[in-house]
Amino acid sequence: MQMNRNDLDIFDHKILKIIASEGRISVTELATRIGLSKSPTQTRLKRLEENGVIKGYRAMLDPIQLGREHVAFVEIRLSDTRETALKAFNTAVRAIPEIEQAHLIAGNFDYLLKVRVSDMSSYRQVLAEKLSTLPHISNTSTYVAMQAVKEDSSEAF
Repeated sequence: MQMNRNDLDIFDHKILKIIASEGRISVTELATRIGLSKSPTQTRLKRLEENGVIKGYRAMLDPIQLGREHVAFVEIRLSDTRETALKAFNTAVRAIPEIEQAHLIAGNFDYLLKVRVSDMSSYRQVLAEKLSTLPHISNTSTYVAMQAVKEDSSEAF
């Protein structure tokens, strides 16, 4: 059974807000912070996990410390937008590690990609050797990010 936002109460929202930014918090500490005892907090956490509201836990890596500080957003226009072409494009995009995000867009272009690399030279190489060879591409436009103003989605709850 899939949950939706109407199934979530104030305690569920508190749990989500806290673990979105502090995924390694102990259940005991989480229970204290939301104002419930450990057992019902653990039950709620398990329910949120089992119903797919919480998809998993992972470490947040600093891309700058890892030498991947250059961000480019790339508009992609496809020559074919039938379902088979979209599937082929989606599959190919998932295989390129430099593409951090890919979104199908309703607008003047078909996809918006977020590409993260070390520098402009690396981006030019990714564009020439990987992005331009993606299936059904007819046109690309690149926008280089000068500064990340907000990237954290944990405050959305």
